[in-house]
Amino acid sequence: MSLEFPIYSPVQHIAHPLLTEKNIELAIKRDDMIHPFISGNKWRKLKLHISHMKQLKINKLVTFGGAWSNHLLASAAAGAQFQLKTYAFVRGEDVSNPVLSLCKLFGMHLIFVDRTAYKDKYALFESHFNRDSALFVDEGGRSKEGIIGCETIVEELTESYSDIFLAAGTGTTCAGILSAITKRKENSIVHAIPVLKGGDFIQKDIQDWGIDTVQLRLHTDYHFGGYAKTKPELLEFIHSLIQTTGIMIEPTYTGKMMYALFDQVKQGNIKPNSKILAIHTGGLTGFLGMYEKFDNLASVKELVKTMY
Repeated sequence: MSLEFPIYSPVQHIAHPLLTEKNIELAIKRDDMIHPFISGNKWRKLKLHISHMKQLKINKLVTFGGAWSNHLLASAAAGAQFQLKTYAFVRGEDVSNPVLSLCKLFGMHLIFVDRTAYKDKYALFESHFNRDSALFVDEGGRSKEGIIGCETIVEELTESYSDIFLAAGTGTTCAGILSAITKRKENSIVHAIPVLKGGDFIQKDIQDWGIDTVQLRLHTDYHFGGYAKTKPELLEFIHSLIQTTGIMIEPTYTGKMMYALFDQVKQGNIKPNSKILAIHTGGLTGFLGMYEKFDNLASVKELVKTMY
């Protein structure tokens, strides 16, 4: 994959009895198909950083995340792809899991730090690296470069949509989409689903980037207990939707987003004849830390075993 590699992210239309009943059209932007590991918004948020590194002849990418971070895995895979050395400060105790093992396999050097030290990322970076030879990439790829990269999601669309749904962690992808629809003078309402408690900060953060949020609707009640937390109704919904559509989603991001979308439709908050686009932001390795939660749901373990 060169930096100019033409990505594959089709728009796939979805059929579902609830959508038919409500006379609503739903399509999914399949960013999960961009790459097996540098998937979804992760590639979009990393691309400009990597291009910048190549221009400056910097070969060390330093980033941050939790032990199950899709961003860390994407950064590690991108480093191997583009011949960069990658380093990650991992929040919390020294642990081993499938995601971190994949990071190591791609050549990433992991530095575990306690949660107090992790709060000052710039201090951690400066205590280990030189800014002239290493690039700081914030947790989740949060940056102006990430926002610009995520604008391309909208730029690739050939149709307009009344509503756009996406999961939100740092809010970077949401900021990019809002910026792009403003530039294109689209009337779409952007529904962001924070996947952690207290997601109200996302609107202010986007405004602080200088991006208009008049078309933003922030749905803060679909976190299911907090980041990476689940409840039986969420797991059952994910299981049902995978079997109905054949599209893999996971409990941390895309599962919560799709649950919110269908719940908003069910409640009648989305008008009949609406045309919805859901952004599949990838991150399917999120299933690896949660598949045991599906033990009481038929066949989900078999789905997970065949993912990779």
